[in-house]
Amino acid sequence: MTSKFIAIALLSTALTTGIASAQTPTTTPTDRTSTSATEHKDGLWRSSKLIGVDVYNGANEKIGSIQDLILDKSGKVENVILGVGGFLGMDERYVAVSFDKLKWVNEPVRTSTMAPAALSTTTVGANDRQAADNRPARSLDERWYPDHVVFNATKDQLKAMPQFKYN
Repeated sequence: MTSKFIAIALLSTALTTGIASAQTPTTTPTDRTSTSATEHKDGLWRSSKLIGVDVYNGANEKIGSIQDLILDKSGKVENVILGVGGFLGMDERYVAVSFDKLKWVNEPVRTSTMAPAALSTTTVGANDRQAADNRPARSLDERWYPDHVVFNATKDQLKAMPQFKYN
């Protein structure tokens, strides 16, 4: 009978300790007022949203899309892996381009077929890519990724670059 009371006492002690520790705040007052890691800031992009961003050359010709980001040990983006060529993922090859060689653009690509109304659209939903990759529609000043990237090369020049291979 006493072993039953000891077991009940131990169980109730364990439960109240668990409840008390669950109610202990894990943040300091300065953590609650700081927004450095709790909110998105302008000028910062989500890496998951960069994958799939289209890459154009200076003549507004689509030459590929971003497939991956390669980081160094400090977390700095060293290279951007572009998918080049192919059709529906077949015969696509990857090339590594230095991050600083890319021009990141927030405005939609301007083509000769775009109507003036399409150019003044303020949501990402105007982009053909929107429906294909399920990115959330956001106004241009709330976007967490650029509209497209410009890299000064032709498709043939990219295809002639050494192929990037994952080990």
